[in-house]
Amino acid sequence: MSKKKDQSGNHMAFTLGTTGGIIVLRKVLRTAWKKAVGKEPPTDVTDPKVTLIEALAWTVAMAVIAETTRFWIAVATGKRKAAVEAPEAAPESD
Repeated sequence: MSKKKDQSGNHMAFTLGTTGGIIVLRKVLRTAWKKAVGKEPPTDVTDPKVTLIEALAWTVAMAVIAETTRFWIAVATGKRKAAVEAPEAAPESD
């Protein structure tokens, strides 16, 4: 029972960490977009003022931010230890 409770806590930490990280990084990305492009990032793809390039660039940037955040939160919470641990030495074959 204790192990199940511990896993639930890890899952909650992962979910909260991912959500918080994405919110913070989205605000950072939004500010960077404003400085680089000089206008608000596209939020409504049906708006005729939004070009295809802008919509695609924003989508790719958001996807990279979201997946990178998920990866690092997984590493931090221990859900992905194999990614940061050194691989064990393979036995030598003759």
